[in-house]
Amino acid sequence: MKLILTILLWCILWVLCWPLALLVLLVLPFIWLLSIPFKIFAVCLKSLLALLESLLLLPARMLGYRVS
Repeated sequence: MKLILTILLWCILWVLCWPLALLVLLVLPFIWLLSIPFKIFAVCLKSLLALLESLLLLPARMLGYRVS
């Protein structure tokens, strides 16, 4: 659904202002490449927070607490 909406918005942009639409097509891959390190950082941060959560909840799990 997101892809269809993106294509539809790009087609509307193409009809209204085709130079800007071509610029978007040229710049978008570079923006995607620049965002890769931030995505990797987000994955590392999520895994670190999950590890921290599991370490903090370990004593409760040892005593028999179960998340329902």
